Amino acid sequence: MLKTTVAAACAFFAGSALAQVPAGYPADYQKIIDAAKKEGKLVIYGATDSKATQPLIKDFSALYPGITVEYNDMNSTEVYNRFISEVAAGGNTADAMWSSAMDLQMRLASDGYALQYKSVEAAKIPGWAVWDDKAYGTTFEPAAIVYNKRLVDAKEVPQTHADFTKLIQQPKFKDKVTTYDIEKSGVGFMFMTQDARENPKFLEMENAFGVAKVRVQSSTGTMMERISSGENLIGYNVLGSYALVRAKTDPSIGVVLPKDYTLVMSRVFFINKSAKNVNAAKLWLDYMLSHRGQTIIANDSKLFAIRADVTGETTSAELIKQIGKDNIKPVPVHPILLQFLGPAKRMAFLKQWKETAGKK
Repeated sequence: MLKTTVAAACAFFAGSALAQVPAGYPADYQKIIDAAKKEGKLVIYGATDSKATQPLIKDFSALYPGITVEYNDMNSTEVYNRFISEVAAGGNTADAMWSSAMDLQMRLASDGYALQYKSVEAAKIPGWAVWDDKAYGTTFEPAAIVYNKRLVDAKEVPQTHADFTKLIQQPKFKDKVTTYDIEKSGVGFMFMTQDARENPKFLEMENAFGVAKVRVQSSTGTMMERISSGENLIGYNVLGSYALVRAKTDPSIGVVLPKDYTLVMSRVFFINKSAKNVNAAKLWLDYMLSHRGQTIIANDSKLFAIRADVTGETTSAELIKQIGKDNIKPVPVHPILLQFLGPAKRMAFLKQWKETAGKK
Protein backbone atom coordinates (compact mmCIF):
# COMPACT_ATOMS: atom_id res chain seq x y z
CA MET A 1 0.00 0.00 0.00
CA LEU A 2 1.54 3.32 -0.98
CA LYS A 3 1.53 6.01 1.63
CA THR A 4 -0.55 8.93 0.54
CA THR A 5 -2.13 11.88 2.22
CA VAL A 6 -5.69 12.72 1.38
CA ALA A 7 -7.06 16.08 2.40
CA ALA A 8 -10.70 16.89 2.04
CA ALA A 9 -12.10 20.20 3.12
CA CYS A 10 -15.20 22.28 2.73
CA ALA A 11 -14.64 25.97 3.45
CA PHE A 12 -16.72 28.02 5.83
CA PHE A 13 -19.42 30.01 4.12
CA ALA A 14 -19.79 33.50 5.55
CA GLY A 15 -22.86 33.69 7.75
CA SER A 16 -23.79 30.06 7.15
CA ALA A 17 -25.73 28.18 9.81
CA LEU A 18 -23.92 25.84 12.15
CA ALA A 19 -23.99 22.14 11.32
CA GLN A 20 -27.11 20.51 12.68
CA VAL A 21 -27.07 18.11 15.60
CA PRO A 22 -27.91 14.68 14.08
CA ALA A 23 -31.41 13.41 14.77
CA GLY A 24 -31.65 11.50 18.02
CA TYR A 25 -28.47 12.98 19.49
CA PRO A 26 -28.61 14.95 22.77
CA ALA A 27 -29.04 18.70 22.35
CA ASP A 28 -25.73 19.44 24.07
CA TYR A 29 -23.95 17.60 21.25
CA GLN A 30 -23.88 21.02 19.61
CA LYS A 31 -21.00 21.88 21.95
CA ILE A 32 -18.86 19.15 20.38
CA ILE A 33 -19.78 20.35 16.88
CA ASP A 34 -18.93 23.97 17.72
CA ALA A 35 -15.63 23.03 19.34
CA ALA A 36 -14.71 20.80 16.39
CA LYS A 37 -15.38 23.63 13.94
CA LYS A 38 -13.08 25.87 15.97
CA GLU A 39 -10.37 23.22 15.75
CA GLY A 40 -10.98 23.09 12.01
CA LYS A 41 -8.89 19.98 11.36
CA LEU A 42 -8.65 16.25 11.96
CA VAL A 43 -5.56 14.10 11.40
CA ILE A 44 -6.08 10.34 11.01
CA TYR A 45 -3.47 7.63 10.57
CA GLY A 46 -5.09 4.67 8.88
CA ALA A 47 -4.47 1.35 7.15
CA THR A 48 -7.53 1.64 4.92
CA ASP A 49 -6.94 2.39 1.24
CA SER A 50 -7.44 6.05 0.43
CA LYS A 51 -9.89 5.14 -2.32
CA ALA A 52 -12.16 3.45 0.22
CA THR A 53 -11.83 6.34 2.66
CA GLN A 54 -12.64 9.13 0.18
CA PRO A 55 -16.44 8.68 0.23
CA LEU A 56 -16.44 8.95 4.03
CA ILE A 57 -14.28 12.07 4.00
CA LYS A 58 -16.42 13.70 1.32
CA ASP A 59 -19.67 13.03 3.17
CA PHE A 60 -18.25 14.04 6.55
CA SER A 61 -17.05 17.32 5.07
CA ALA A 62 -20.52 17.97 3.66
CA LEU A 63 -22.06 17.24 7.05
CA TYR A 64 -19.55 19.31 9.01
CA PRO A 65 -18.23 22.04 6.71
CA GLY A 66 -15.10 23.80 7.86
CA ILE A 67 -13.29 20.74 9.22
CA THR A 68 -10.35 19.59 7.09
CA VAL A 69 -9.73 15.85 7.23
CA GLU A 70 -6.11 14.83 6.66
CA TYR A 71 -5.97 11.10 6.12
CA ASN A 72 -2.57 9.38 6.08
CA ASP A 73 -2.71 5.99 4.37
CA MET A 74 -0.06 3.44 5.48
CA ASN A 75 0.23 -0.27 6.05
CA SER A 76 -0.89 -1.50 9.45
CA THR A 77 2.58 -1.91 10.96
CA GLU A 78 3.63 1.55 9.78
CA VAL A 79 0.53 3.10 11.40
CA TYR A 80 1.64 1.68 14.75
CA ASN A 81 5.35 2.44 14.40
CA ARG A 82 4.86 6.01 13.21
CA PHE A 83 2.48 6.85 16.04
CA ILE A 84 4.75 5.34 18.69
CA SER A 85 7.88 7.08 17.39
CA GLU A 86 6.18 10.47 17.10
CA VAL A 87 4.74 10.23 20.61
CA ALA A 88 8.15 9.23 21.98
CA ALA A 89 9.77 12.21 20.23
CA GLY A 90 7.16 14.58 21.62
CA GLY A 91 6.19 15.79 18.15
CA ASN A 92 2.90 16.16 16.34
CA THR A 93 1.03 12.98 15.61
CA ALA A 94 -2.46 11.76 14.71
CA ASP A 95 -5.66 12.79 16.45
CA ALA A 96 -7.07 9.33 15.75
CA MET A 97 -5.94 5.88 14.69
CA TRP A 98 -7.87 3.53 12.41
CA SER A 99 -6.31 0.19 11.60
CA SER A 100 -7.04 -3.38 10.55
CA ALA A 101 -4.27 -4.63 12.86
CA MET A 102 -6.68 -5.08 15.73
CA ASP A 103 -4.05 -6.42 18.13
CA LEU A 104 -1.71 -3.45 17.60
CA GLN A 105 -4.59 -1.04 18.08
CA MET A 106 -5.55 -2.82 21.30
CA ARG A 107 -1.97 -2.62 22.53
CA LEU A 108 -2.01 1.16 22.08
CA ALA A 109 -5.46 1.52 23.61
CA SER A 110 -4.68 -0.65 26.63
CA ASP A 111 -1.31 1.06 27.11
CA GLY A 112 -3.11 4.32 27.80
CA TYR A 113 -2.98 6.14 24.47
CA ALA A 114 -6.73 6.06 23.85
CA LEU A 115 -9.25 8.62 25.05
CA GLN A 116 -12.26 7.25 26.90
CA TYR A 117 -15.27 8.56 25.02
CA LYS A 118 -18.67 6.88 24.93
CA SER A 119 -19.92 7.29 21.40
CA VAL A 120 -23.59 8.18 21.09
CA GLU A 121 -23.74 5.34 18.54
CA ALA A 122 -22.06 2.70 20.74
CA ALA A 123 -25.28 0.82 21.49
CA LYS A 124 -25.85 0.22 17.76
CA ILE A 125 -22.78 -2.01 17.26
CA PRO A 126 -22.11 -5.46 18.77
CA GLY A 127 -20.84 -5.63 22.34
CA TRP A 128 -17.67 -7.47 21.22
CA ALA A 129 -16.78 -4.46 19.05
CA VAL A 130 -16.36 -1.96 21.91
CA TRP A 131 -13.73 -1.99 24.64
CA ASP A 132 -13.93 0.31 27.65
CA ASP A 133 -15.40 3.16 25.57
CA LYS A 134 -11.90 3.58 24.14
CA ALA A 135 -11.55 1.23 21.17
CA TYR A 136 -14.31 0.71 18.61
CA GLY A 137 -14.73 -1.80 15.80
CA THR A 138 -16.13 -0.07 12.71
CA THR A 139 -16.34 -2.77 10.02
CA PHE A 140 -17.13 -6.49 9.63
CA GLU A 141 -14.61 -7.88 7.13
CA PRO A 142 -13.99 -11.56 6.38
CA ALA A 143 -10.65 -13.26 5.85
CA ALA A 144 -10.95 -14.97 2.46
CA ILE A 145 -9.27 -17.52 0.26
CA VAL A 146 -8.71 -15.96 -3.17
CA TYR A 147 -7.84 -17.96 -6.28
CA ASN A 148 -7.26 -17.60 -10.01
CA LYS A 149 -10.46 -18.77 -11.75
CA ARG A 150 -8.67 -19.37 -15.05
CA LEU A 151 -6.02 -21.67 -13.61
CA VAL A 152 -7.69 -23.37 -10.65
CA ASP A 153 -10.39 -25.83 -11.67
CA ALA A 154 -13.80 -25.40 -10.04
CA LYS A 155 -13.47 -28.90 -8.56
CA GLU A 156 -10.19 -27.90 -6.87
CA VAL A 157 -11.51 -24.80 -5.12
CA PRO A 158 -11.26 -25.39 -1.34
CA GLN A 159 -14.36 -24.81 0.78
CA THR A 160 -12.77 -25.36 4.21
CA HIS A 161 -9.41 -24.91 5.88
CA ALA A 162 -8.83 -28.67 5.67
CA ASP A 163 -9.52 -28.55 1.92
CA PHE A 164 -7.02 -25.72 1.55
CA THR A 165 -4.35 -27.57 3.54
CA LYS A 166 -4.73 -30.63 1.33
CA LEU A 167 -4.86 -28.67 -1.94
CA ILE A 168 -1.70 -26.60 -1.59
CA GLN A 169 0.45 -29.69 -1.02
CA GLN A 170 -0.17 -30.75 -4.63
CA PRO A 171 2.82 -30.18 -6.98
CA LYS A 172 0.76 -27.76 -9.09
CA PHE A 173 0.73 -25.25 -6.22
CA LYS A 174 4.45 -25.27 -5.40
CA ASP A 175 5.68 -21.65 -5.44
CA LYS A 176 2.13 -20.58 -6.35
CA VAL A 177 0.60 -19.91 -2.91
CA THR A 178 0.62 -16.49 -1.25
CA THR A 179 -0.33 -14.96 2.08
CA TYR A 180 0.71 -12.02 4.23
CA ASP A 181 4.26 -11.64 5.45
CA ILE A 182 3.32 -11.97 9.11
CA GLU A 183 6.58 -10.33 10.24
CA LYS A 184 5.80 -7.14 8.32
CA SER A 185 2.00 -7.07 8.17
CA GLY A 186 0.16 -6.37 11.40
CA VAL A 187 -3.16 -7.64 10.08
CA GLY A 188 -1.45 -10.71 8.63
CA PHE A 189 0.08 -11.61 11.99
CA MET A 190 -3.24 -11.03 13.74
CA PHE A 191 -5.16 -13.24 11.32
CA MET A 192 -2.63 -16.06 11.57
CA THR A 193 -2.58 -16.04 15.38
CA GLN A 194 -6.38 -16.16 15.39
CA ASP A 195 -6.19 -19.12 13.02
CA ALA A 196 -3.94 -20.81 15.55
CA ARG A 197 -6.74 -20.39 18.11
CA GLU A 198 -9.59 -21.54 15.87
CA ASN A 199 -8.07 -24.27 13.71
CA PRO A 200 -7.28 -27.51 15.62
CA LYS A 201 -5.08 -28.58 12.69
CA PHE A 202 -3.21 -25.30 12.36
CA LEU A 203 0.21 -26.98 12.49
CA GLU A 204 -0.77 -29.18 9.54
CA MET A 205 -1.68 -26.06 7.58
CA GLU A 206 1.63 -24.41 8.48
CA ASN A 207 3.47 -27.46 7.22
CA ALA A 208 1.43 -27.38 4.02
CA PHE A 209 2.55 -23.78 3.46
CA GLY A 210 6.11 -25.06 3.78
CA VAL A 211 5.52 -27.81 1.21
CA ALA A 212 4.07 -25.19 -1.16
CA LYS A 213 7.00 -22.83 -0.53
CA VAL A 214 4.57 -20.02 0.22
CA ARG A 215 5.28 -16.55 -1.20
CA VAL A 216 4.58 -13.80 1.31
CA GLN A 217 3.54 -10.19 0.67
CA SER A 218 2.95 -7.16 2.87
CA SER A 219 -0.28 -6.00 1.22
CA THR A 220 -3.61 -7.32 -0.04
CA GLY A 221 -3.20 -5.45 -3.32
CA THR A 222 0.07 -7.18 -4.20
CA MET A 223 -1.39 -10.60 -3.43
CA MET A 224 -4.40 -10.01 -5.65
CA GLU A 225 -2.28 -8.67 -8.52
CA ARG A 226 -0.15 -11.81 -8.47
CA ILE A 227 -3.16 -14.09 -8.25
CA SER A 228 -4.89 -12.25 -11.10
CA SER A 229 -1.81 -12.51 -13.33
CA GLY A 230 -1.36 -16.21 -12.57
CA GLU A 231 2.03 -15.71 -10.93
CA ASN A 232 0.30 -17.16 -7.86
CA LEU A 233 -2.70 -19.47 -8.02
CA ILE A 234 -4.21 -19.02 -4.58
CA GLY A 235 -3.99 -16.66 -1.61
CA TYR A 236 -4.84 -17.19 2.05
CA ASN A 237 -6.29 -14.77 4.64
CA VAL A 238 -6.75 -12.09 2.00
CA LEU A 239 -8.99 -9.24 3.16
CA GLY A 240 -12.39 -10.23 1.81
CA SER A 241 -13.66 -6.67 1.58
CA TYR A 242 -11.01 -5.77 -1.00
CA ALA A 243 -11.14 -9.16 -2.74
CA LEU A 244 -14.91 -9.20 -3.27
CA VAL A 245 -14.80 -5.72 -4.81
CA ARG A 246 -11.93 -6.75 -7.11
CA ALA A 247 -13.77 -9.94 -8.12
CA LYS A 248 -16.65 -7.90 -9.55
CA THR A 249 -14.43 -6.33 -12.20
CA ASP A 250 -11.66 -8.92 -12.56
CA PRO A 251 -12.84 -12.20 -14.15
CA SER A 252 -9.67 -13.94 -12.99
CA ILE A 253 -10.42 -13.47 -9.28
CA GLY A 254 -12.48 -16.00 -7.33
CA VAL A 255 -13.26 -15.64 -3.62
CA VAL A 256 -14.09 -18.30 -1.02
CA LEU A 257 -15.32 -17.64 2.51
CA PRO A 258 -14.47 -20.93 4.29
CA LYS A 259 -17.49 -22.91 5.44
CA ASP A 260 -15.92 -24.41 8.57
CA TYR A 261 -15.17 -20.97 9.99
CA THR A 262 -14.53 -17.52 8.60
CA LEU A 263 -12.54 -15.05 10.67
CA VAL A 264 -14.04 -11.57 10.67
CA MET A 265 -11.86 -8.56 11.32
CA SER A 266 -13.09 -5.12 12.37
CA ARG A 267 -11.03 -2.00 11.72
CA VAL A 268 -10.40 -0.55 15.15
CA PHE A 269 -10.67 3.18 15.75
CA PHE A 270 -9.55 5.11 18.79
CA ILE A 271 -9.02 8.77 19.63
CA ASN A 272 -5.56 9.80 20.79
CA LYS A 273 -5.84 10.81 24.45
CA SER A 274 -3.56 13.75 23.65
CA ALA A 275 -5.30 14.72 20.41
CA LYS A 276 -5.02 18.35 19.37
CA ASN A 277 -8.35 18.13 17.61
CA VAL A 278 -10.21 15.95 20.07
CA ASN A 279 -13.70 17.22 19.27
CA ALA A 280 -13.24 16.70 15.54
CA ALA A 281 -12.12 13.15 16.34
CA LYS A 282 -15.28 12.56 18.40
CA LEU A 283 -17.41 13.80 15.50
CA TRP A 284 -15.63 11.45 13.12
CA LEU A 285 -16.07 8.43 15.40
CA ASP A 286 -19.78 9.11 15.89
CA TYR A 287 -20.18 9.70 12.17
CA MET A 288 -18.46 6.43 11.21
CA LEU A 289 -20.68 4.45 13.59
CA SER A 290 -23.86 6.26 12.58
CA HIS A 291 -26.41 4.76 10.19
CA ARG A 292 -25.36 7.36 7.62
CA GLY A 293 -21.64 6.62 7.93
CA GLN A 294 -22.15 2.87 8.01
CA THR A 295 -24.30 3.04 4.89
CA ILE A 296 -21.40 4.71 3.08
CA ILE A 297 -18.94 2.15 4.50
CA ALA A 298 -21.14 -0.61 3.06
CA ASN A 299 -22.21 0.85 -0.28
CA ASP A 300 -19.40 3.22 -1.27
CA SER A 301 -16.29 2.13 0.63
CA LYS A 302 -17.29 -1.57 0.33
CA LEU A 303 -15.76 -2.41 3.71
CA PHE A 304 -18.75 -4.28 5.22
CA ALA A 305 -20.84 -2.32 7.72
CA ILE A 306 -20.81 -3.63 11.27
CA ARG A 307 -24.28 -2.30 12.12
CA ALA A 308 -27.06 -4.85 11.70
CA ASP A 309 -29.57 -2.22 10.53
CA VAL A 310 -27.63 -1.18 7.41
CA THR A 311 -28.64 -2.59 4.04
CA GLY A 312 -26.41 -3.38 1.08
CA GLU A 313 -24.26 -6.18 -0.31
CA THR A 314 -21.31 -5.52 1.98
CA THR A 315 -22.92 -5.65 5.41
CA SER A 316 -22.64 -7.88 8.46
CA ALA A 317 -26.24 -8.99 7.91
CA GLU A 318 -25.52 -10.20 4.36
CA LEU A 319 -22.29 -11.90 5.38
CA ILE A 320 -23.98 -13.76 8.23
CA LYS A 321 -26.76 -14.80 5.85
CA GLN A 322 -24.20 -16.10 3.35
CA ILE A 323 -21.92 -18.02 5.73
CA GLY A 324 -24.17 -18.80 8.66
CA LYS A 325 -24.08 -17.30 12.13
CA ASP A 326 -22.33 -20.29 13.69
CA ASN A 327 -19.47 -20.19 11.16
CA ILE A 328 -18.69 -16.50 11.62
CA LYS A 329 -15.82 -15.94 14.06
CA PRO A 330 -15.52 -12.21 14.82
CA VAL A 331 -12.19 -11.20 16.31
CA PRO A 332 -13.13 -9.30 19.48
CA VAL A 333 -12.02 -5.74 20.22
CA HIS A 334 -10.44 -6.81 23.48
CA PRO A 335 -7.03 -7.05 25.19
CA ILE A 336 -7.19 -10.84 24.73
CA LEU A 337 -5.63 -10.07 21.34
CA LEU A 338 -2.43 -9.04 23.11
CA GLN A 339 -1.52 -12.58 24.11
CA PHE A 340 0.60 -13.10 20.99
CA LEU A 341 2.21 -9.63 21.11
CA GLY A 342 4.42 -10.23 24.13
CA PRO A 343 8.04 -10.44 22.87
CA ALA A 344 8.55 -14.08 23.92
CA LYS A 345 5.23 -15.32 22.53
CA ARG A 346 5.56 -13.34 19.30
CA MET A 347 9.09 -14.61 18.71
CA ALA A 348 8.01 -18.19 19.43
CA PHE A 349 5.11 -17.91 16.97
CA LEU A 350 7.33 -16.41 14.26
CA LYS A 351 10.03 -19.02 14.90
CA GLN A 352 7.53 -21.85 14.44
CA TRP A 353 6.18 -20.17 11.29
CA LYS A 354 9.67 -19.90 9.79
CA GLU A 355 10.54 -23.48 10.67
CA THR A 356 7.35 -24.88 9.12
CA ALA A 357 5.64 -22.54 6.65
CA GLY A 358 8.82 -20.63 5.88
CA LYS A 359 11.09 -23.55 5.09
CA LYS A 360 12.56 -23.39 1.60
